[in-house]
Amino acid sequence: MPAPRSAPWWRRTRRNSVPRADRPRLSRDVYVLGVIAFFVMVGFGVVIPVLPVYARSFGVGYVEVGAVVSAFALMRLVASPVVGRMIDALGERSVLSIGIGIVAVSSGLVGIAQDYPQLLILRGVGGIGSAMFSVAAMTLLLGSTAPTMRARAVGFYQGGFLIGGMAGPAIGGLLATISLQAPFFFYAATLAVAGAVGAVLLRSGAKPTADDAAAVRVPLRVVARDRRFQTACAANFAQGWTSFGVRGALVPLFIVEVLRNPTAATGVAFAIAAVAQTVALAPAARFVDMVGRKPAVIGGFALAAAVVAAVPFSTDIVMLTVLLSVYGVAAAFMGTAPAALVGDAVAGRGGRPVAVFSMFSDVGAIVGPIAAGLLADSVSYGAAFFVGAVFLLAVALLAITIPRPADRPGEH
Repeated sequence: MPAPRSAPWWRRTRRNSVPRADRPRLSRDVYVLGVIAFFVMVGFGVVIPVLPVYARSFGVGYVEVGAVVSAFALMRLVASPVVGRMIDALGERSVLSIGIGIVAVSSGLVGIAQDYPQLLILRGVGGIGSAMFSVAAMTLLLGSTAPTMRARAVGFYQGGFLIGGMAGPAIGGLLATISLQAPFFFYAATLAVAGAVGAVLLRSGAKPTADDAAAVRVPLRVVARDRRFQTACAANFAQGWTSFGVRGALVPLFIVEVLRNPTAATGVAFAIAAVAQTVALAPAARFVDMVGRKPAVIGGFALAAAVVAAVPFSTDIVMLTVLLSVYGVAAAFMGTAPAALVGDAVAGRGGRPVAVFSMFSDVGAIVGPIAAGLLADSVSYGAAFFVGAVFLLAVALLAITIPRPADRPGEH
């Protein structure tokens, strides 16, 4: 009698071997953090299209306008190491609420800034609050979720950001017709709602789940030697570089200057890509949790590298939009798998490791746009995109070295 064939991976999952009542579920904190992410990103999306125009209204040049945008990311980077220690001392919920409050107050004050120095300082202060919020939220998210559900928790959280990010710019455009200050007041209001939701509904702190291999906080020096954590940090840097330096800074220029399309085409292409990423988030997160982090990182980053390398060869806006949409699908894996790797490496107890993980993205976001711009100016668009693709491919290759027992959810 022939030996029975093994079932395919989509049937060979833990979910099918566990009674429905005993299957792990997303915690209440995950749903609350998803709602908070939506309100935060709606407000952020409202401000982003208006901020450069508002900065120019103070009679400054393009360099000063760029400094306002960079100040936010720079102060996020500077504050992140301190935020990890604050979480250890005060707890995730307190740091998250204080961070949102700082961004809310500073954003409201931006709307009544009297001169450019005030605007620059207030945006920098907002970056500090943003670091507090984002690191605390991710620490709480990873710590309150079972290892076999971490990618889905991250996916739900990121879904709140994506949906808010799609709605924000449209609202911002309407508010800008009222005044350039109105979007900043709206941002402060949405942050106040987000802060109130967090203060009332979030639990006092992340507690390790029973599925975690360790119930104590793993020292940073130990985590730093873990290949899963190293891969996740490299992934965050590559994403920061590529998303802000290549996709965010050069693609809009490529559409206008090379493909000869109006600026509005950029918004349409990016919106379609965002929808593709949002639709792909749930199945991507399920793949990461059920099949493993390692294949998700390898496949997602390799696909993204191929797409980024192909972008300069686009002949029209339709071809470019298709490529950006495929990149959006890859981004669904790139956003969920590295964060889940961090959660596994720290056994659900984040703090300083999560802050370090966040810093790698900020470094990429700060250096990437400048480096990509220099490459585009001195060499070509193709060279700038190629370097971004190399970083993404390097992450896929690094993920191959993750030890076999550690590439499954919850295994250490």
